[in-house]
Amino acid sequence: MVNVFIADDQAMVRQGFGALLAAQPDIQVVGDAPDGATAVREVVRLRPDVVLMDVRMPEMNGLDAAAEIFRRRIDPAPRVLMLTTFDIDDYVYEALRLGASGFMLKDAPAEELIRAVRLVASGEALLAPSVTRRLIEEVTRRRSDVRPSAELATLTPREREVLELVAAGLSNAEIGQRLFVAEQTVKTHVGKVLAKLGLRDRAQAVVYAYESGVVRPGA
Repeated sequence: MVNVFIADDQAMVRQGFGALLAAQPDIQVVGDAPDGATAVREVVRLRPDVVLMDVRMPEMNGLDAAAEIFRRRIDPAPRVLMLTTFDIDDYVYEALRLGASGFMLKDAPAEELIRAVRLVASGEALLAPSVTRRLIEEVTRRRSDVRPSAELATLTPREREVLELVAAGLSNAEIGQRLFVAEQTVKTHVGKVLAKLGLRDRAQAVVYAYESGVVRPGA
């Protein structure tokens, strides 16, 4: 069972998403909040698996609320999926750096929301091609800030290859097909990569791969 918390300042959005998700046999909505500050308190108390977090909210916006949730070091850490209705250029890079597992448009079809919750709950990142493109553009703009990472030397050649494929947006199953190995083997490699590099999830791995030069924009 995937426990979900919804943070959005619009009651209709909270109620609509809540009803949709609660109707799924493997998803349970454990709570909601109309603002970021309340969301932080309730997430710490309820410890959901997935948090649907609106970007723009009163009291505390979604980015600040997500940062505070990650700062609390809840164990196990919830997966945060950012919700937005507008252009996200100004938010993608920072949210992913903070530890968000991806972005979701509020007007996406119902089945996409359900799939997104299940996907991030399983440890995958939800990075649409448009989001990945914005990420690449932002890293390109910040190229002078990119620095080699000493932790990269701890990766085996296979683990580095897996990191490159994760950064390209491939799922575990797709990476397994590309490398001719079992999906469980890929999952093990990904786990080791995250542990060695001190990363929370695949979304941060994508950011790390571009920042450290493992994957170069345009490559």
